[in-house]
Amino acid sequence: MANQRQDHEKRPSPDALLEAARRESDQAGKLKIFVGAAPGVGKTYEMLQSAHARSKAGVDVVVGVVETHGRAETEALLHGLEVIPRKKLEYKDQILEEMDLDALIARRPQIALVDELAHTNAPGSRHPKRYLDVEELLSHGIDVYTAVNIQHIESLNDVVAQITHVRVRETVPDKVFDRADAIELIDLTPDDLIQRLKEGKVYVPKQAERALEHYFSPGNLTALRELALRRTAERVDEQLLTHMQANAIAGPWAAGERVLVCISEDPRSAGLVRYTKRLADRLHAQWTAISIETRRSLQLTDEQRDRLADTMRLAEALGGEAITIPGVGRRIADDVVQFAQANNVTQIIIGKSTRSLWFELTRGSVVHDLVRRAGNITVNVIAGEELAAEPVPKKTVHTAERQEPFDPLPYAISLLFVAIALGAGLLVHPRLGIENVDLVFLTAVVGAAVRYGLLPSIFASVVGSLCYNFFFLPPLYNFTITEPTNIAAFFFFMLIAILVSNVAARVRTQAVTATSRVRTTESLYAFSRKLAGTATLDDVLWATAYQTALMLKVRVVLLLPEDGIITVKAGYPPEDQLDKADLAAANWAWGNDRAAGRGADTLPGAKRLFLPMRTGRGPIGVIGIDDDKTGPLLTPDQRRLLDALMDQGALAIERVLLVEDMDRVKRTVESDRLRSALLTSISHDLKTPLASVLGAASAIRDLDSGLSDTEKRDLLATVIDESERLNRFIANLLDMTKLESGAVVPNTALHDIGEIVGSVLRRASKILGGHKVSLELAADLPMLQLDAVLFEQVLFNLLDNAAKYAPADTTISIRSSRERDWVSLQIIDEGDGIPPEELDMIFDKFHRAQKGDHVRPGTGLGLAISRGFVEAMHGTISAANRLDRSGAVLTIRLPVPAVSDALDTAA
Repeated sequence: MANQRQDHEKRPSPDALLEAARRESDQAGKLKIFVGAAPGVGKTYEMLQSAHARSKAGVDVVVGVVETHGRAETEALLHGLEVIPRKKLEYKDQILEEMDLDALIARRPQIALVDELAHTNAPGSRHPKRYLDVEELLSHGIDVYTAVNIQHIESLNDVVAQITHVRVRETVPDKVFDRADAIELIDLTPDDLIQRLKEGKVYVPKQAERALEHYFSPGNLTALRELALRRTAERVDEQLLTHMQANAIAGPWAAGERVLVCISEDPRSAGLVRYTKRLADRLHAQWTAISIETRRSLQLTDEQRDRLADTMRLAEALGGEAITIPGVGRRIADDVVQFAQANNVTQIIIGKSTRSLWFELTRGSVVHDLVRRAGNITVNVIAGEELAAEPVPKKTVHTAERQEPFDPLPYAISLLFVAIALGAGLLVHPRLGIENVDLVFLTAVVGAAVRYGLLPSIFASVVGSLCYNFFFLPPLYNFTITEPTNIAAFFFFMLIAILVSNVAARVRTQAVTATSRVRTTESLYAFSRKLAGTATLDDVLWATAYQTALMLKVRVVLLLPEDGIITVKAGYPPEDQLDKADLAAANWAWGNDRAAGRGADTLPGAKRLFLPMRTGRGPIGVIGIDDDKTGPLLTPDQRRLLDALMDQGALAIERVLLVEDMDRVKRTVESDRLRSALLTSISHDLKTPLASVLGAASAIRDLDSGLSDTEKRDLLATVIDESERLNRFIANLLDMTKLESGAVVPNTALHDIGEIVGSVLRRASKILGGHKVSLELAADLPMLQLDAVLFEQVLFNLLDNAAKYAPADTTISIRSSRERDWVSLQIIDEGDGIPPEELDMIFDKFHRAQKGDHVRPGTGLGLAISRGFVEAMHGTISAANRLDRSGAVLTIRLPVPAVSDALDTAA
């Protein structure tokens, strides 16, 4: 066992091998990033020097865009390189210049130089960010050299802000940095960089003075330099580990940690997510972002909901898993700890509370509760003062909360409730007094709150208060109040009415939200069950399109790749068609694995919004949605629901495609077996009779005068016998091809089985010449519905098989009998029999039983063809060994047709 474990550990990692194979087979261009700790370290200079070196080596290098910032030594390096003219864009009466992406793609160089990876493109450009331009260049097979400073990496954004006190707004996703094929760190000591700054080699003098006072302090530069070194080292570590795993090199492995970060609508949650990403990368650990949904979640503003949704998407974009769970415990900490224990979490990340001491004493502290209840789980409390409250980041897909149109009906019915309460109050006032009248009005207010929510109930509270004053507080029938006690009564009545309406409306909102969540959950569960029961791709696509359209009230199209082109496979409604703009957006979304179209940053002029459908294996298709309204399509809640629908649909599509892949693999294996068998037959089985025919014919031609008549007859007999043998081989191959293609359709009629057996014996007389044949046919056999040609071939194949495996001078028996509605025909030999382990495989294509030298070779198709022919005539065929002695028994069972019974009765 130890040796087996050692052998297993020495094997290459399948994932690493697949990644290496993907990179080798990927037709996309290669990305090289020149990384620096700060501006001025020489990234662009080094990139241009590398470009000159490649150009001298005969590589076609073109400058897409290079920012020299007025540095003479950098501008000098542009000489000798082809520069694509920049594209001019007009924006707010200004002419802006950007990289001409279309011209660069049309030029199609081997290497394109694209400076400042984090740059934000001018409005009107195809992509909002330059790194998206780079991704498109890579997709066209163009290698790209680019440069970026460490402060622009998304996961390091907060760390850089803490170091420099400057929030960098232009960032590059970590996935762009991680997908780089090569990273070159351009390092410069802080003293040397400051000296370059003073000499005017980085900024002009006034900018240099400000930079020295703020950003370019020795402490900041040292910290940024360490950050650049560490991040580059982490990337190099990943590449080294992949190389070690792919080549089965012993080395360190991940510790198996799992990190959980608690997030909320707090502006600092995004910083916590980035911190968790960095921690998980250092630990080589999986990580999850969790949000606990409580009653307070229903009171969040649209901005807070957007921020929470964006933070969850940020966690997914950084490689984490984002989960929202309902709060079921008395405290949020209990739900977090329960989830952590159930998912084997080793570390919990939570932000430091900014609540006042009084708030924590009266309502408790999640941080303190979590530390006390965590047990063996490590809790990291991250200080939040340095993490500035940042606005909601710009969305890839814009979302909006659609406002419901004003409906006067709830207010009218609330007014009716108050009128009914007024009538009831006028009736009870003379008998029960004014003390009970306010309860009648409160009943109307509660009814309005429960039925229609907060605003109609507040309206009912105000109207009820006025009616209470006008009709019941003296002086009557005006709004003047003279008695101080009545003023207090009116004030408290109105206060209680508003409070009661607020509480009742909150309960209604919670009930409506819970009901909506239950319906959504039930719909998703029913959808998952429906998908689990579908077996074909068309059914999965139709179910996904219909369910998405039903739950989101949108029109849906689903597109999948076919021969390298994304094409429409399903839609709801089915007759929906795509125009050119939609097809362009769909192709871009598929090719770049990003949202495109209506409401997205890319190609927003399309009618539909297109989103890639992903699984763990990568993008699998594209979904497009639209409706008849204008503006953003989805609210944040609807976007999350769409994500859930897309995830389930993508998994179901992947499952069906995997089944189809398995079927294709099976067919490929079968084809390989067929190819191998055919090659074997051609090289050996077919070559043997051809050689015999060729030898005999050559002997007759060359030695005709020296051969006696007997020798000539023997040679001619050899030619005839081997030709017939060759003919049988070819016939078997053709018959199997017909069976596989479904071209065999029996031409059945009533036949006497005895006549067919006699015909087969005459045809097989040469094969059976060295054996004795025993024929034992029952006398009362009915006529059977058979194809005489096919059945004769079946019997011939069985007799040929028996003659091969039975020794010479042994008996081959043919026996028949009737068993109720079946007729059995057995071919029995006296050979060695069939090995027990091969009984189930004896009728498989190309299967050949173990045999000695005396057995003539064959293609292994005879018995497989016999089974196919017998089953085509609604019969069965089986193999067994004799019980009385050694030998094999092949049994054919055929049904007795009703017509035969009628003929026997008539006779």
